[in-house]
Amino acid sequence: MTSPHLPAQPAPGRAAPSTIPWAVVAGLSALALLWPLTGLTGVLGTGAPRALTIIGITAVVWIGVVGLGSVPRPVLTLTLTGVAYGLVTVALGLLVPALGGFGGPGGSGAEPAWTIVPALLSDAFWGALAGLAAAGVQRLRGTGR
Repeated sequence: MTSPHLPAQPAPGRAAPSTIPWAVVAGLSALALLWPLTGLTGVLGTGAPRALTIIGITAVVWIGVVGLGSVPRPVLTLTLTGVAYGLVTVALGLLVPALGGFGGPGGSGAEPAWTIVPALLSDAFWGALAGLAAAGVQRLRGTGR
């Protein structure tokens, strides 16, 4: 007999489903702000070196936080983080085109609407790839879930 106030227990031999750590997803997706912040300050220069540095920093932080932090469901968590990262980037590009980095010098800053879905799919793919790496880190540490 179960009480309506207690969560249902998993069947014997089955693990309880883990929830998505939404605070982790939100915090890691905030790294999308590195692009406009480095653009405003000029800290990392311009062009490919800046882009590759930001991509590298983001990947290391995502994999490190989820892999070393023993976050449950690393692949799903980082896939959702990738989508949220993309949504932050799209929002930045729509609200403040110069800060979003769209359009380049002299550009209009407006990207065609059809590019949003492929961009979000791409971000989800890179998030899933980082999630696989984080799951590998968890397994190496003996904390894989």
